[in-house]
Amino acid sequence: MSKLQNLFNPKSIAVVGSSPEAGKIGNILVKNILEFGYGGEVFLVNPKYDTLFERPCFHSLADIPQPVDMAIIALPAKVVVSVIAAASDKVKNFIIISAGFAETDAEGQEREAQLHALAQEKNLHILGPNCLGYIMPAIKLNASFAGGMPEAGNIAFVSQSGALAVAIMDIARQENIKFSSIISVGNKMQLDEMELLEHLAEDEKTKVIGMYLEGIKDGQKFLEVAQRVSKIKPIVILKAGKTAKAQKAISSHTGALAGSDAVMEAVFEKAGVLRANNLEEFFSLIELISYVDFPRNNKVALITNAGGPGVLTTDAFGGKRMELENFSQEAKDRLREFLPHEGSVENPIDLLGDAMDDRYSKALEILETQVSDTIVCILTPQDQTPVARIADIIIEHKNKSAKKIVTIFIGGERVEKEIRRMKENGVVNFAYPDQAIGAIDAFYEWGQRKEKNIPVQSVTINEERKVRVQAIIQKAKDENRGALLFSEAKEVMAQYGIQTPFTVDIHDGEALPQAVEFPVVMKVNSDKVLHKTDKQGLILNIQNQEELEVAYATLKNNFPGENFIIQAMLAGKTELILGIKKDSIFGPIVVFGLGGIYTEVFKMVNFLVYPDSVAEIREAIEGSKIKFLFEETRGQAPCDVQELAEILFGLANLARESEEITELDINPLFIYNDGKKAVAVDVKIII
Repeated sequence: MSKLQNLFNPKSIAVVGSSPEAGKIGNILVKNILEFGYGGEVFLVNPKYDTLFERPCFHSLADIPQPVDMAIIALPAKVVVSVIAAASDKVKNFIIISAGFAETDAEGQEREAQLHALAQEKNLHILGPNCLGYIMPAIKLNASFAGGMPEAGNIAFVSQSGALAVAIMDIARQENIKFSSIISVGNKMQLDEMELLEHLAEDEKTKVIGMYLEGIKDGQKFLEVAQRVSKIKPIVILKAGKTAKAQKAISSHTGALAGSDAVMEAVFEKAGVLRANNLEEFFSLIELISYVDFPRNNKVALITNAGGPGVLTTDAFGGKRMELENFSQEAKDRLREFLPHEGSVENPIDLLGDAMDDRYSKALEILETQVSDTIVCILTPQDQTPVARIADIIIEHKNKSAKKIVTIFIGGERVEKEIRRMKENGVVNFAYPDQAIGAIDAFYEWGQRKEKNIPVQSVTINEERKVRVQAIIQKAKDENRGALLFSEAKEVMAQYGIQTPFTVDIHDGEALPQAVEFPVVMKVNSDKVLHKTDKQGLILNIQNQEELEVAYATLKNNFPGENFIIQAMLAGKTELILGIKKDSIFGPIVVFGLGGIYTEVFKMVNFLVYPDSVAEIREAIEGSKIKFLFEETRGQAPCDVQELAEILFGLANLARESEEITELDINPLFIYNDGKKAVAVDVKIII
């Protein structure tokens, strides 16, 4: 049983700050608990009153003579800590509605820190502060100051925004969406998305977990919990903060760090989380999942009574894993037996605008013999269309079929009543083709990951290598340098099996070597000059000793007192960028993509979050923005994907073993398709 059972399924509740004044939060809370049919005991607490709502009113939690499973606190922030401290031996579960904590100012942050310390000391479970509360429809408990009681269902919704939770409840009433729980987390002082994911994974009433998040506090813990829970139940997250301005707004609103959105995308993908890019996608996903199980194959059959919507739905499959099934010849022959000559027996099946319910019925029966696990019925309400009878047929077929039946009824008043009736009978409807196919595709992908059930592998830290690299870094720190010299970076790369070019170090004031195999490159070698091309610290294609002398004089003039290196001038085939980025929430992230001087122009990069095997990285490369480099294209041989995967795994191990590296940049890494080994031409390691 979840440790939060008494918080979210209490047999007794106390409302501290109960009020007789209409409009006060303490008044709304009491009315919501009493009026919607909650069956447990309710105690009202306010020292100003002896009775409220025709029942006794206690002066404090300590005065209540019976055990109290959960207390809701609606008091000024300045007294919240003392009130909970006084009751912490009697009550272990709290909802703090009060604002005035870490979301405000330094004083509020200190107050929240005191509350958190108290929760740890007394083993309390606290939802909030600065939250709306929660609603549990199955037990008729509205422990919030939001109005209404949603219908009981299987969707759990967790929101960092109380206002958004209220709006979603309003939309849900209109769309007939049903909830197992609606939980507002507020500041997430103690109970955050990880704690609630753990709890909801065990909740038998919950089939799908939907979340609106503005920030994640503990990146590694979130990834670990989400990976585990997403193998049990689908998690759909609407994550705010895609742009820099939005991230700034989040920080001022909740004090949360939004983190890099590209990194967040990679985290969700690794965790198996379904990400909704907007509210429309969010509703599409949670609603679909609440009605059906995930598709067992990627084949879909379409039935339509209009060509245009059928074509639009077909277009929606572009770039998706789901695809239209090619029907068997037998199925096509059976369809021709009752369809007019103008109809189509291909996929989508066009029943034509004069289709009655019998054509839908016959088509559905024939599709039972086909491979598709998902059938989408499209309808536009034309003058003669018997919408109600067609809805009856779809409901009847859904009840006897093992396939997933989804509808796209496009229209307004003429379909509104039947859409509601279909939903009441377990048939999910979408207003538009893109919504439907996008949601089905995402749910199919989740199902594929679940079926694979790939275990998380543990990665062994190489302690000897870690010590060797630490010694190199420590030397640079002792010399007050913020970055390693190339000779040091080259040594670090060698520890992880990453090849670098033949290099000669030229220290300040030293003469040039006389036995150099041309052509070569000469570069400044300084922790102060990281972007050599921008600063003119790089001279390419030096063909002889005379040109080398000129290059040396130029660089010494441009960078007096610095060191330099001479490298072999390599013929680059394809340039990649590899790196380590230290994310503020998730820690070290491995980056890979198209490199060279156009890296920031094309932005063809991908992120790897805590990769635990070469196989995982290889799969990521083969699904990345640069996958074309590792496929045979127009007679061009592919580059070696296994080699790149092993190099990236080396960088991942370096990130794990050297936390003092804040940023690493290999740009370019030359890769080849003719058997040559990849070479890290330039390496910057910032500490």
